[in-house]
Amino acid sequence: MNNDELGGASYRRGDTMKKVLVIDDNPTIVELIKYAVNLQGRYDVVVAYDGMEGLERIYLEQPDCVIIDVKMPRMDGYQLARCLRGDPRTLNVPLIILSAMTREQDQMTGYLSGVDEYITKPFKPSALNAAIERALLLTPADRQRRIDQLVQAQSERE
Repeated sequence: MNNDELGGASYRRGDTMKKVLVIDDNPTIVELIKYAVNLQGRYDVVVAYDGMEGLERIYLEQPDCVIIDVKMPRMDGYQLARCLRGDPRTLNVPLIILSAMTREQDQMTGYLSGVDEYITKPFKPSALNAAIERALLLTPADRQRRIDQLVQAQSERE
């Protein structure tokens, strides 16, 4: 079976694999995420260990998708997401939060910060890979529509 039959062509940009940046301050969790994302061999995984390093790596590596922890030193995941959504160069990079923070309020904060997916720890590799695939398929219009709906829903609650 060739790469196209396996669906690999959709995971490539040019002749290279799509790049996923993992930002988490726990090296053990980083290794688990790398393992989970690499199970299907579809992505090139790069890492950063806090929000500021992650921000630098985003501009250096230009990843196709970013997986972000919330609780990190120097810049938390929500701050990082808002920073990326506020920059025209990174406005449409798919963002996924992977966090142990499981309350509905935490998830809402993540979505209002501009992330495309919110996955809770512990996580299943298949769920993380499905979230990456969904995030990669979102268009800028999809992303804006979701944020507009969340803001409207939030203001109706208040």
